[in-house]
Amino acid sequence: MKLRSILVVLFAATVALGGAQSSPSTSGTLLVLSKGDLTLSAVDPSTLKVLGKVPSGPDPHEVIASTDGRMAYIANYNGGGNIITPVDLAQMKALTPIDLGPLRAPHGVTFVGGKLWFTVEGSKAIATYDPAANKVDWILGTGQNRTHMIHVWTDLSRIVTSNVNSATMTIIEKAAVGGRGGGQTDWDETVVPVGRGAEGFDVSPDGKQIWAANAQDGTISIIDVASKRVTDTLAANVNGANRLKFTPDGKHVFVSSLGGAEVAILDAATKRDVKRLKTGRGAAGMQMQPDGTRAYVACTPDDYIAVVDLKTLEIAGRIEAGRQPDGLAWAERR
Repeated sequence: MKLRSILVVLFAATVALGGAQSSPSTSGTLLVLSKGDLTLSAVDPSTLKVLGKVPSGPDPHEVIASTDGRMAYIANYNGGGNIITPVDLAQMKALTPIDLGPLRAPHGVTFVGGKLWFTVEGSKAIATYDPAANKVDWILGTGQNRTHMIHVWTDLSRIVTSNVNSATMTIIEKAAVGGRGGGQTDWDETVVPVGRGAEGFDVSPDGKQIWAANAQDGTISIIDVASKRVTDTLAANVNGANRLKFTPDGKHVFVSSLGGAEVAILDAATKRDVKRLKTGRGAAGMQMQPDGTRAYVACTPDDYIAVVDLKTLEIAGRIEAGRQPDGLAWAERR
């Protein structure tokens, strides 16, 4: 029995090392939500094969991994439901759903500062969940309709949300109050009007700009972070825009759309079209590979993930990870 155990351990170590050697620059795992199958898949970016699947819970919309890559959190929108499904990525096991109480319709998620940050559309708010304490420990109202996606600065100094039905972006900045040296933490909110249907957005890698895609207008609003004002509105023809992402080097901006057969690729400096990439009948979730080599685009109506080479801006492969793929995330073990 001892010899058998040793051989199993050696075999597992050999497989792990072999995987690392086959793609030394790719140490992470792509996470894919399937709305049709109600699953979360872990995909090997080297082989583009599914490593494992777990139940996602009802109506999964967005997913994020913890900083150490050991956990994932799935926002279960579920027509105004109040749960988030945690997943143990090491064991590939869905855990007991997090009960959000009166907070309804969770959607956008990110993981910063050891906590899960999320939007709750039905409650017009954002909140944080502390995994260590196993509780929702902070809630802040936006007063905006359908507070949808969220971005949090790594130093926790600033938060940005898109508010679809209010046609606004909210910039939330930390402000110390209560006497010398800080005291309690307060937050100042600035509501910035943009275009109709503002949904997908991203912050430039240098933190200076926010680009928001306005699905109903087909435009892109560019906001200067310092002044908290719209400095440009691009007639980008991105009707039905779903998500917007900067490439890691900040040179290009990708906009997916469920209203068309192409992903728009813009030059971030000139603000002009570089390419319209045909991906099928529509596209939704997107994820940039952190090393800047690939983008992943969920072609929801066609049931696959398009793999885009960021050097050639061409489709270099596809991933089959369930019906109606949407939310994507990147998990890296640390």
